[in-house]
Amino acid sequence: MEKELNLSLEMIGRTFCDDEELVHCENCIGAVAIPVGIAGPITIHGANGLSHPYIPLATTEGALVASINRGCKVIRESGGTTIMVDHVGATRGPVFEVKNIQEGREFSKWIQEELENLDRIAQETSAHLKLKNIYSSQQGKYVYVRFQFDTDQAMGMNMVTIATTKIAEYVESKNKAHLLAVAGNFDTDKKPSWLNMIEGRGRKIWGEVIISEDTLKKMLHVTPRNIEKTVIAKCWGGSIMSGSMGFNAHFANIVAAFFAATGQDLAHISEGSLGVTSAEVLENGDLYFSVYLPDILLGIVGGGTKLKTQTEARMITKTQTSDELAEVLGAAVLAGELSLIASIAEGSLAKTHEKLG
Repeated sequence: MEKELNLSLEMIGRTFCDDEELVHCENCIGAVAIPVGIAGPITIHGANGLSHPYIPLATTEGALVASINRGCKVIRESGGTTIMVDHVGATRGPVFEVKNIQEGREFSKWIQEELENLDRIAQETSAHLKLKNIYSSQQGKYVYVRFQFDTDQAMGMNMVTIATTKIAEYVESKNKAHLLAVAGNFDTDKKPSWLNMIEGRGRKIWGEVIISEDTLKKMLHVTPRNIEKTVIAKCWGGSIMSGSMGFNAHFANIVAAFFAATGQDLAHISEGSLGVTSAEVLENGDLYFSVYLPDILLGIVGGGTKLKTQTEARMITKTQTSDELAEVLGAAVLAGELSLIASIAEGSLAKTHEKLG
């Protein structure tokens, strides 16, 4: 490539991964390095009790790690955050063509009744896969089917694509329906969508914390009312006025840094931008602050999670399951949202970036 382009690629070549057998990259010429910073620890009340993980973040944006770290301190000072995770499952959404609307309605009814058989076919492709649910919708001669899978500890999109292809072969053998695309954008994969926002995809994550007025004033230099008004005006009102699907300050920032560090599929950051940040001043003057992420696809096995540097980064979190990893991400997003919104409310955002880049 250096001869072809008449330039030096010394740094890319020098940064090459030392675990070549684990790299899924064609025509590979090396690697690019992204700085990794650490935030935390943060106190989490999760499904398996209390934990105090550190958060690895790969980013080139100045102030991001410092901001999340500041949020972690406030949350820790406030007794920690409660995080809950619901594994709704990875989806694949093929589109089938039928003769007419009536045939499509009959096909939709039939495929719902075939859940048990289709689950058996899916499990034949992987011992770590289970078909949980089937949802379909019709437009003219096209029937869109959304298969929802439990992919165990993997993010699982390769698994569900292979399984859906096998399922589609069976479906075509039993019906007049013709498969047009195994991925028909009804998934909806690697794109934000209202369907994913409403139904969820991968994992749904909820996080909340209650912060006293004294803590907010001392550590973030704002009042609960400052935070509440900024969330209402920015995250809700601003998103409505602009037609945004993300009712939050910067979910994607934290999701991107966490995904890059831990070896997740970076294209799923687009889905991770979906979600809602909420704030409410309670009767006693404390602040209730929460985040909801409906569409997070991550795992602890498969894909980039096998790379040595990404494996080490995940080990920093001390997590053993994908749900636990999702808890850490949820806590990181909560901390990042709290800190940024406080900075905006205080008017210190520009000053922070002038200082840290």
